[in-house]
Amino acid sequence: MVLDRPTSNHHHQTLGDLPNWIRPGDLLILNNSAVIPARLRAKSALNGSLAEIFLLEEIDTNTWWCLTKPGKRFRQTTRFEILRNEISHLYQPRIPDPNESSKTHQISKIAQKSEWTATVIDKNQEGHCLLTFHHNHNARLFNHLQDLGEVPLPPYIKRSQIQTEDIDRYQTIFASNPGSVAAPTAGLHFTPALLQSLQTQGARIAHITLHVGLGTFAPVKTEVLSEHPMHEERFSIPQTTADQIASTKAQGGRVIAVGTTSLRALESAARQSPQFPCEFSGRTRLFISPPSTFQVVDALLSNFHLPKSTLLMLVCAFASPGQTSGRNQILNAYQEAIQNRYRFFSYGDAMLIV
Repeated sequence: MVLDRPTSNHHHQTLGDLPNWIRPGDLLILNNSAVIPARLRAKSALNGSLAEIFLLEEIDTNTWWCLTKPGKRFRQTTRFEILRNEISHLYQPRIPDPNESSKTHQISKIAQKSEWTATVIDKNQEGHCLLTFHHNHNARLFNHLQDLGEVPLPPYIKRSQIQTEDIDRYQTIFASNPGSVAAPTAGLHFTPALLQSLQTQGARIAHITLHVGLGTFAPVKTEVLSEHPMHEERFSIPQTTADQIASTKAQGGRVIAVGTTSLRALESAARQSPQFPCEFSGRTRLFISPPSTFQVVDALLSNFHLPKSTLLMLVCAFASPGQTSGRNQILNAYQEAIQNRYRFFSYGDAMLIV
C-alpha cells in the first residue's frame, strides 16, 4: 500500500511497482544488520530441566543480557549446560518436551551437551537475566553461534522445528554486519532484481547499521507513553552514507528510509549530532510518537505493525509530522489493509508513506 500524505489517498500496489514511486535522485537507506542465531537451547545443570535462552545483547565478551524461558524459575547462580545440535545449524530440530516421556530419549541423539555453560549473574526488574558464558578454551560465544543457535523467529511464527528456508527468508539480501536478534523486516522484500530496477530508475542506495534488539518489538504497557522503557540499540552511519544524504538533500532528492530501524538510526544521529550528516556511531533509545518532526527522512517503507507497538506509533507520527492527526490517517489505512486482506507480521506486506 502507498499512503500519499498530502492527499491521504491509498494506492494498492506490489513491491514490483516500487520503482514507479521513486524519483531520479532519491536515496534509499537500507539497514545492513544481519540476524544472529540468537535462540539457544539449554538444560539446568542442577536438575536437567530444559530451558531456552534468547540472546539480547553482548555487553562484554561472553556476557549477555538474555531472555530465559521459563524466566521466573531461574535465579542468580543458576547454571546451564548449552546444548548443541548434531544436525547442521541450517536445520535445527525441536528439543523434546521433558513431559513427553516417549520422546525424551531423543535428547541424547539430537541435542547433546556442548562445551559451553552459562551462569546467571544478575536479573533486572523486567526479568531479563545477565548470563556469563564459559568455554574450556576461552572461546567467544559470538563466534560459535552458527553451531549452537537457532534462527530467532518471532513466537507467532509457529514451527515445530526451524525450516531450512527460514535461514534465508529471515535475512535480508544485503545483510553484512551480524548483531540483530530480529530481522529488519522491511528489507526482506528486496531482491537483486528490485534493487537493480530502482537504480535503473535513478535511485541511489546507501546503508546504515542498526542492530535490532528488544527495543524494536517490546510492546508498550504503560498508560503514559513517556513512561515506556525504550531499550537501547546500537547503530552506526558510515561517512559514505552521510555524504550521500548531504548530496541528496542539496540536489532536492528525497531520503527514503527502508524500515523503521533505518529511520530511527538517521533521526537519532540528527538529534544527537548538530553536525549531521556525518559519520556517526552510538546508541539510541529514541521513541517516536505523535506529534514529532523529522530532520532527515522524507519517505518511509515499512511493514504493517501491531497494536500497542512503538513501531505503530512511529508510523502514526510520520504520517503527519508535527501533528497528532497521523494516528487517524494510519488507522484508516490499516483498516483498508485489513479489508483487502493484507498480511501483517514479519513476513507480511509493506506500506510506503510518501
